[in-house]
Amino acid sequence: MINPDVTVEQLNAMNRNTMMEHLGIEFTGIGPDFVSAKMPVDHRHHQPYGLLHGGASVSLAETLGSVAAHCSVDSENKYTVGLEINANHIRAVREGFVYGRAEPVHVGKSTHVWEIKITDEQERIVCVSRITMAVIDKK
Repeated sequence: MINPDVTVEQLNAMNRNTMMEHLGIEFTGIGPDFVSAKMPVDHRHHQPYGLLHGGASVSLAETLGSVAAHCSVDSENKYTVGLEINANHIRAVREGFVYGRAEPVHVGKSTHVWEIKITDEQERIVCVSRITMAVIDKK
């Protein structure tokens, strides 16, 4: 399903000069049915209580789901855009790293749905998210 020719190095190169680079998101793996990444938790990611901001978790989730969808279509003729994302914030994180993994729920001709689970360094669930992507023909 995911293009086997895409590499982690190529994904990380796409992050240059983007919000993903600013947040320190680094892709760590790609396989036939997943994309994974990690993100540090530091002052850039905190809300006023010193906890991981929910928006930072959603940024990681949207990055993973969007990239997974992009890597699952014929990018010569199609592109993918987000339609909807939701997130349940389960556990607080103050520092260290969080790790995200996107896996497909539905990969159709016109829409994709990806589930993203974000965990802490002890592999405890921090956030569960789901993104719906539209698959659009290039003109």
